Amino acid sequence: MTVRLPAVERKQQVLDAACKIFAQRGFHATSMDEIASAVGVTKPVLYQHFSSKRALFLELLDDVGQQLLNELSKATGSADSQRSRVESGFTAYFRFVTGNEPAFRLLFGAAVRNDPDFNIATQRILDDVADVIADLIEIPGSTEHRRVLAHGLIGIAEATSRDALTDDGSALDPAVLANWVSELAWFGLRGVRVDESDRAEYPG
Repeated sequence: MTVRLPAVERKQQVLDAACKIFAQRGFHATSMDEIASAVGVTKPVLYQHFSSKRALFLELLDDVGQQLLNELSKATGSADSQRSRVESGFTAYFRFVTGNEPAFRLLFGAAVRNDPDFNIATQRILDDVADVIADLIEIPGSTEHRRVLAHGLIGIAEATSRDALTDDGSALDPAVLANWVSELAWFGLRGVRVDESDRAEYPG
């Protein structure tokens, strides 16, 4: 017998199940019937929460992105120095990736790259992540300078995650990954030079 859950809990249950299926099979190969079956509901119940498979996927991207942002904000907010914020941020990111591999593959998978709507949604998430990271970069540079560096750090984290996640389901310890990558990022940031126009915008 199907347990009747509150609407908010049922919707999150659908999102969690859909994330795993989409990550494994891809957007086009996944059907709403499969998702409904995985959750244990009928397809009409599924359509009460999401008007279409595309609408479900877009909301799923937003949900996964918000989870990542929450983890980053929580981890860096409690750090007491710039270096510890850098390492805490990478630790939170790699912990999220290794603990939620389907979410990572969803955000950076082929379906997102090949679909304009999905690509826009993912880029919005990455811009939000870059904003969080840019606020942590303490250099006498412009806002644009810090955002460019933030996107560079995101690229490093994404490439490292792809390499760390192996086909057999194992992955390097997120704390080890964070230690290695944050050291590279920290000493890289310490070597950043800015021109006089940047110093004028960021006098601190």
